[in-house]
This record gives sequence, C-alpha cells and structure tokens, in this order.
Amino acid sequence: MVKKHFLTTLLFIGIVSTGAIAQQDAQYTQYMYNTLSVNPAYAGSRGQLSFAGLYRSQWVGLDGAPETFTLNLHSPIRNSRLGYGISIVNDNIGDGVVQETYLDAVVSYTIDVSMDAKLSFGLKAGGNMLSLDFNRLRNFDQEVVNQNNIDNRFTPNFGLGIYYHTDKFYVGVSAPNVLESEYFDNDNSDDGVNFLSAERMNIYLITGYVFDLGADLQFKPALLTKAVGGAPLQVDLSASFLFANKFSFGAAYRWDAAVSGLVGFQVTDQIMLGLAYDRETTELGGTQFNDGSFEVFLRLELLKSFQRTISPRFF
Repeated sequence: MVKKHFLTTLLFIGIVSTGAIAQQDAQYTQYMYNTLSVNPAYAGSRGQLSFAGLYRSQWVGLDGAPETFTLNLHSPIRNSRLGYGISIVNDNIGDGVVQETYLDAVVSYTIDVSMDAKLSFGLKAGGNMLSLDFNRLRNFDQEVVNQNNIDNRFTPNFGLGIYYHTDKFYVGVSAPNVLESEYFDNDNSDDGVNFLSAERMNIYLITGYVFDLGADLQFKPALLTKAVGGAPLQVDLSASFLFANKFSFGAAYRWDAAVSGLVGFQVTDQIMLGLAYDRETTELGGTQFNDGSFEVFLRLELLKSFQRTISPRFF
C-alpha cells in the first residue's frame, strides 16, 4: 500500500512540480479507431453518422491511476463537402483529485484530390474544464504545498487538422489544442516555491495502410507520433490483421513505454467492438506496481441513408 500511494503521488508531481511543466494529452492504444479525438479533419470521413466511445483505465491496481473517457459523434452534411461533429474527452486522476474535461465542436471541409483520394481540413473550437482538489491530494502526501483549489475553471481553445485518405491509406497531421494555457502559479507565495501547470500544444501525426493478403485477410500497420515541448516524443506502432471483415487481432508497441495486444469484432455492419491491453516496459510495469492498462472501444454507425462516400471499415 505504501508503494501504491507513493506512485500515485508521482502522478501529481507533474501538476505541482517546481518550474514549468508541459502536460501531454491523453494517450490511446486504439488510436486508429479514435481519430476524431486527435484530428478534427476526420469529421464526416466515414460517410455516415458515426458514434465512437472509448474507456481507458491506466495502470490497473494502482490507487488513483488515470482513467479516460472519450465520446465522438460526427457526420457529413448532406449534398455538401462539409462534415461536423462533437468531441468529449474526460480525464480523471486520483479518484477525483484532478478532473479535466474537453468539449469541442468540430467542422471539416473535404476536396476530391483524385477519383479515390480525398483531402480534408478540420477545425474544432471549445475548451476544457479543470478541477484540482489540493485537500484530497494531501490525503496522498501531507507535504503537498498549501494551494487554492481549482474548481471547474474553463479555458477556451481551438484545434486544427489535415487528413488525407484513400480506400487503403490515410495520413493526418493535427494540433488538437493550439493555445497554450497556464492553470495556476503561486509565484508570489511566501515560501518562495514556484508552481506552474501549463498546457502545451501537442502535435500529432497519424498514418496507416491496408495490405490485401488474400480474399479474406488484410494486414493493417499504423503509426501515431505525438510531440510536445518539454516532454519526450511518443511513438506508437501497431500491426493488426483483419479476417473476413469481421475479426481483427494484432499487437502494438509504445516506444520505451509499453507493449500491447489488440482484438476487435465487427458485430454487424453498424457495430464494432474493440479491446486493448497494455503492459509497461518500464519499471512501473512490474507486477508489484500494477496490472497493466486496458481499453474498451465501441463504434456505432447510426445512419446510412445519405452516404456521400463509402468509407471502408479499415479506419
């Protein structure tokens, strides 16, 4: 229990450390199915009203470990090149010590590059609500500095993205939150200790390709890189197979961080389920610390009557 509380406190050091700290956006193992959360240009690209929900539990068994929920809804607009949607991301650390919710409206514009290739430009606008309870944080560490709580502080923001895709290939570059925000600073504190939590712009590159290995088998490698000033470059590599357009299975590797297994099932043409499990390759991955991380994913195609483009289920 001592180790659990100690490691949980480490999670919050990035929030209340001396100096400026760059916060990273939430990470996903099933990023290839959760693209709207990181790139607004993806809106409407599936050609129909599409819903996606994802739940991630990080470091299961570690007290106060992060939990992330994402909800996305997007669709093309009938007889136009426009797409629209909404994106909601909620992060919870420390069983309510830190609560952060992003809520954004998304719009995209798509042009035909060729007969089978499309290029989309995306914009999202909204912001995030941040709550931080220092009183509860002191339950984990009594030496945490005395600081006023943050209660549902709203910070406006906007994001940009570009997304190119064909039936077998996609690539996108995006910055989901362009504005860099500072949440609190006690630079004038009597004890002379400075604390600053700053949200920095994260840059994403996502890409993937679908190789036909046979009539009923496809190979789907994918890559996600994320860069933010003041933090290490994050690189996610995944490789999965799709059998009979129904079953998918594969593995992933997060550079110097974790290895993962992924499975998915296309229940019907409108319903897909996915599951991923991560195991840390760092010291934190030892069984004495946690039981790994897992994700559950659900996608629903809700309306096909005004399908503008027939996007494959590959991405």
